[in-house]
Amino acid sequence: MTQGKLLSGRVWNSKIKSQNVTGKEKWLGYLLGPCGALLFNAVMATYLNVYYTDVLGLGTVWGGLFLVIFPIASKVIDAITNVIMGAIIDRTRTKQGKARPWLLLSAPLLAVTGVLLFVVPSGNDTLMIIWVMLSYNLYYSIAYTMYCMSHNLMVPLSTRNSSQRGVLAVFNNIATIMMSGIVVALVFPMLIIPSLGTSKGLWILCMSILSCISLPLVFIEYYFTKERLSQETAHEPEKKIPFRMQLKAVFSDKFMLILLGYFLLYTISSQLKNMALPYYCNYVLGTYSDGITQTLVSVLGGIPMGIGIFAVWPLAKKFGKKNLTVMGFLIYAVGSFICWLVPGNLYVVLVGQFIKNIGGLPCAYVFMALFADTLDHMEWKNGFRCDGLAMSVYSVIVTAAAGIVTGIFNGGISAAGYLPPQTVSVMPELTDAMQKIIENSDGTFSVIFNQPEAVMTAFILFFVGIEAIAGLVYALMLIPVNVEKTVGKKQAIIRQRQKAACEAEGKVWIEPEVRAAEEQKEQDAEAEEIYRKELKERCEQKGLNYDELLEKHVEEVRLKEEKQAEKERLAAIKAEEKAKIAADKQKAKLEAMSEAQRKAYEERRAARADRDEKKWQAEREKGEAIYEAMQRALAEAEAKAQ
Repeated sequence: MTQGKLLSGRVWNSKIKSQNVTGKEKWLGYLLGPCGALLFNAVMATYLNVYYTDVLGLGTVWGGLFLVIFPIASKVIDAITNVIMGAIIDRTRTKQGKARPWLLLSAPLLAVTGVLLFVVPSGNDTLMIIWVMLSYNLYYSIAYTMYCMSHNLMVPLSTRNSSQRGVLAVFNNIATIMMSGIVVALVFPMLIIPSLGTSKGLWILCMSILSCISLPLVFIEYYFTKERLSQETAHEPEKKIPFRMQLKAVFSDKFMLILLGYFLLYTISSQLKNMALPYYCNYVLGTYSDGITQTLVSVLGGIPMGIGIFAVWPLAKKFGKKNLTVMGFLIYAVGSFICWLVPGNLYVVLVGQFIKNIGGLPCAYVFMALFADTLDHMEWKNGFRCDGLAMSVYSVIVTAAAGIVTGIFNGGISAAGYLPPQTVSVMPELTDAMQKIIENSDGTFSVIFNQPEAVMTAFILFFVGIEAIAGLVYALMLIPVNVEKTVGKKQAIIRQRQKAACEAEGKVWIEPEVRAAEEQKEQDAEAEEIYRKELKERCEQKGLNYDELLEKHVEEVRLKEEKQAEKERLAAIKAEEKAKIAADKQKAKLEAMSEAQRKAYEERRAARADRDEKKWQAEREKGEAIYEAMQRALAEAEAKAQ
């Protein structure tokens, strides 16, 4: 899409006129607007496979192979379209920006393809298979890829004001948490799914309504967001790194390979658990869509994730990010083993899930910080950053894993002999082979069968067994990732290189922290100037007292600045007190030792410091050699390009 008259009409203009982030932008564009698409996608992630197996009966097609092969092949296509869509957005130039036009186009596509996922024709297996394959890829590989890629870029493209951008990110995350963590995890299993049973007509009606809700909400997201960065014309040219060199940098670094390998396995095991959740609750813990079992598991399992953020970072600072994550995975494994010991006892499983999720807190909140340390390490070693490529690999793993997981899960339960529910029009007689009979809202009846022992074993393995083993594997995998030990030294070297490059160009070097503070001050001053100008215009239009409103605003700003200054003062005092307490503890510890013990203690510390220094020097020598080789290769590539 190139620059021109496309979307240049006033009807397509954003409703956000201010150069500052506004309340409407936060509440409508970043909180309410995304809710429709995020809700429907979260429902699909949990229940689309249930629809395929329990309502459409696709688990027996091709001897059970269809639901194994089809998701994997589809996710390969999805991964490719993700990369293509990213390139298309980068090349889009319109008056409305580079990402927002694709939000607009995705709105009707999401609604239409979301309905097509469920209105699958019956009676002809070939037609049904073709319909499922086409509708699935139209939704995931085209419509949702288009929405997701453009939606994820809205915060970065919204403004250069870092504080305002941070606020938008918070609102965006709240929308995600509300939809997946509250509505889908709690409301759906308790209220919606039990009323649907296995009636195809009710599933189509419910999911079509959800799909169509996304249409007006995505329009709201489009009209109440604004790409301020895309309006800028002056950009400093970035140093282009050949793609092959970025590939080499990413796939030759041991820390990055370990983290990507860990993330692939973690994504597969956690998605297997999520996919098995409704089946496990329906057959192992409770009865089919009883409205309470799955809700209890979700609530008791999720409570630690909500409160854990307050404890994780203090512990990570004390023990180290990697060490805390390794310890967490050991607890994670223990909690899963508790569930595995008595998988059919709801109370034991709830306790085990609670313990497991406590152990999972570090990987949920700390992993990306460890990932960021690794990116800094790679910048030190190579002389350039690979954030985009590394995150692309990360994104492809998420996309591809979903297909792999669906294939593994469906293949496993099909091979074990899964018995899908049957929908009948006449109330049958309950037999020992049946778990229960559900009367659906449309007058039909859903017959739920007791599953063979092999199927029950598969549900237990996928929900708790794999994670019990995986926790131990993850802990072992992450032990060698000691990148955070030396990342401070590497960041200092990166800073020295940046300073030398700046001075070589005859420029004055300013520390990034100082520059960031100055830029923030300039942004705040610019924002204040814009606010006053817009306030004056609003007062003139509405006949309001400008001086009175300005005085009120100035007082609010003053109080806010005083509150922030007091907060910083108290934080500094707290840091000093904490350092003094630590020093006093160390002093008391030494004083409590005998002279011989103190001498041995100091010798051990010196030996450890000497050992760490030797390791660092060896790593530094090797890293400098790689850096010099990369710089020579870059110079050669630039010379060829010229």
